[in-house]
Amino acid sequence: MSEQSKFDIVIVGGGSAGIATAASLLKRQYWLNIAIIEPKDEHFYQPGWTMVGGGIFSSEETIRPEASVMPDDVTWIKDAVATFDPDNNNTTLERGDTISYNHMVVAPGLKLNFDAVEGLEDAIGKNGVTSNYVRESAPYTWQCVQNFKGGKAIFTQPPLPFKCAGAPQKAMYLSCNEWEKKGILKDADVEFCNAGPALFGVAEYILPLMEFVVRYGANLSFGKNLIKVDGENQVATFAVTDADGNVTNVEEKFDILHVCPPQCSLDFVKNSPLAAETGFMAVDINTLQSTKYENIFGAGDIVATLNAKTAAAARKQAVVVAENLLAHKDGKDLPSLYEGYGSCPLTVTKDRIILAEFGYGGKIMPTFPKWVNNTLKATKFAWVLKADVLPWVYWNCMLKGREWFAGSAKKDAGHH
Repeated sequence: MSEQSKFDIVIVGGGSAGIATAASLLKRQYWLNIAIIEPKDEHFYQPGWTMVGGGIFSSEETIRPEASVMPDDVTWIKDAVATFDPDNNNTTLERGDTISYNHMVVAPGLKLNFDAVEGLEDAIGKNGVTSNYVRESAPYTWQCVQNFKGGKAIFTQPPLPFKCAGAPQKAMYLSCNEWEKKGILKDADVEFCNAGPALFGVAEYILPLMEFVVRYGANLSFGKNLIKVDGENQVATFAVTDADGNVTNVEEKFDILHVCPPQCSLDFVKNSPLAAETGFMAVDINTLQSTKYENIFGAGDIVATLNAKTAAAARKQAVVVAENLLAHKDGKDLPSLYEGYGSCPLTVTKDRIILAEFGYGGKIMPTFPKWVNNTLKATKFAWVLKADVLPWVYWNCMLKGREWFAGSAKKDAGHH
């Protein structure tokens, strides 16, 4: 590739949000000259990793070659971004090339911040320490669950932000459901250690979830944040904050430790002019346009919005970004609004799911009418959706510009 390459639109990241946005743009204007910057050879369906950890999917089902999901008409630049220079409409790649654009979409995902927990990175994948957030160790979660004969099982949840708000507890429910079937749940001391103050961020879902916490005899600990893992001795250290704000460090022995690693912005975004104070990308939370550069938009886990960071959120955001970017390109007002939609299919048993769907401010936003699926109940319908329908929709619709369930709110429709 030449040192200087210029494109109509450069998309940073070939994950869920980046590919879906490219597909949505091309569906509207097939002649656009688009480049996607993505260093990885493989594309992951991350919502499937909970199911891998629960013994329902194989790891292979969640992975495809990146080349197979790249839209036909885009230029794939197989490299990573080193720096942004938005004042000059270009970005520099790690190997030194400079790529210029008229518009840019920033969608590189986020970073699993293993360094925030001492010893965690070395501990994962052995001695009962596992994480469904790590592709290589999701199958090990299932192995641990099957080999468990009783003892202490700890499931952790870090402070926000992190991907898929429900995943830390989904691992617990699926594990407990398996032990219940095997008749060893009574020998399990199960604890959910949550750095936050509540079981779930949207109050209406707490009661239906508590039914399963009680059924499985799990103990809930709030204000309890994992800070260190000693895998060889199977000891986890937590910083526990009491009601008065005093912090004490507590050590606990475990037989199984399922960790949701703390997560943060990627360095090249955090250290760029595009970042908000949090390190995530500063955008208008409804139009997803950069608050600093109007020809730049953001999508997926990297944006500093208050929605749940899920594939379902990226599915909606991709459409909003495509419509708004093209309007901006044509000098028009931005027509589309993102209302914070995210979806957490909470797998509470091996055949039932509470399909939590909500937007900004915790507003419940169900896709289906109540007679099809009651969002506040554990249903078989939601299980079939998660296990059979959504993976198919992901590979065949979302990444191909077929926007099922993904229409955006419009400004002229009485939304402001």
